[in-house]
Amino acid sequence: MSNPTTQMRREIEEIPAALARLLDQGAGAIRAIAREAARRDPRFLISVARGSSDHACTYLKYASELLLGLPMASVGPSIASIYGVKLKAEGSLCLAISQSGKSPDIVALTQSVRESGAYAIAITNDAASPLAASASATLGIHAGPETSVAATKTFVTSMVAGLWLMAEWRQDGALIAAIHDLPGVLDKAVRCDWTPLVDAITGDSLFTLGRGPSWAIANEAALKFKETCRIHAESYSSAEVLHGPVTIVGSGFPVIGFAAADKAEATLIEVAEQLAEKGARVFVTSDRVRRAERLEHVRSRHWLTDPIPLMVSFYAMVERVAARRGINPDTPRHLKKVTETL
Repeated sequence: MSNPTTQMRREIEEIPAALARLLDQGAGAIRAIAREAARRDPRFLISVARGSSDHACTYLKYASELLLGLPMASVGPSIASIYGVKLKAEGSLCLAISQSGKSPDIVALTQSVRESGAYAIAITNDAASPLAASASATLGIHAGPETSVAATKTFVTSMVAGLWLMAEWRQDGALIAAIHDLPGVLDKAVRCDWTPLVDAITGDSLFTLGRGPSWAIANEAALKFKETCRIHAESYSSAEVLHGPVTIVGSGFPVIGFAAADKAEATLIEVAEQLAEKGARVFVTSDRVRRAERLEHVRSRHWLTDPIPLMVSFYAMVERVAARRGINPDTPRHLKKVTETL
C-alpha cells in the first residue's frame, strides 16, 4: 500500500471510521425514517442523483428490488429543472442523494416530487443543505469533510445509509448485523493488495464488469478511472459485455470483474473466463476463477453488503494507478468538488 500522501488516500483510509460514525450517530434518524416508510407502504421507489451518487442509487435499486420487492427507477433531474414537468409521484418514496446537497437540478426535482405526494428522503453529508430543506426527511451520512474531488467515503456512507434504511424498514436482523460489522470488514478491505492489477494497467482503455448489486460498483470504478487516472474505462453488466463491446478486447486488454458472493457470481465468472480465453487480462474478486486472475478480497456477513468492501479495495488501488501515471487524484483537470447542474 502506498504512503498516505494524497488527500484521496487519506480519505480512503478514513472510510472505516466514517462508517463507524454513521452507525453511531445516524441510528435515530434511520430508524425513525424506516418506521415512517413502513407506515406509508409505498408502491414504488424513485431516485434522484448524478455521478457517484447515482451509482449509489443503482446499488440501492437492486437492494430495494431484491430485499423489499419494490421497483425503483432513476428519474432524470432535468425533468423538473429544464422541462418543468411535475411527475405524478403520489404513493412513492424518493431517495435523493448528493454529498453536498447543493446542485439546483437535484434540489428542484426532489422538491417537485415531494410536493406531488412522494415521501422524499435526502441522503447528504450536509444536513443544512438546500437538498435537505427540500425533502420530507434527511439522512445525514456523517462522513466528515471530504475535500478530494473524487468522492470516496461519501459514496460508501451514502450506500450504507440507504441500505441500512431498507434493512430497518424490513426488520432484517441478519442484514442489520452485517451492516454493523462493516467498519472492521472495510478496515481489512482497504489493505487488500491489488498490485498485479496495478501493474497490468498500462494503457488508456479497460472494462469493469458487475452483475446485480455489484454492477453499481463497476459503474463507480469506471468513473473513478476517468476522474483520477484519465483512463477511458467502460462499465458493463457481465450479461451485456459479450453482445458487442467484446469486439474491443484484444491481447492483454484489462478487465476487472467485481464479483460478490451472491447468485450472480457464477454468471460473472463464466463471462470473465470467456474474455480471458480471448486474450484479455481479466481480474476477478472471486476464489472460483480458473483462467482469470484472482484479486484479493474481503467478504462480509451478507451477500448484499459484499460489494461494499470491493469498492474500498478498488479505491485504494486506483489511487496507486493515478500516482504511477504521475497524476494528482486530488486535483483532476477540468473538475471541481461540487458541480451545480441546472
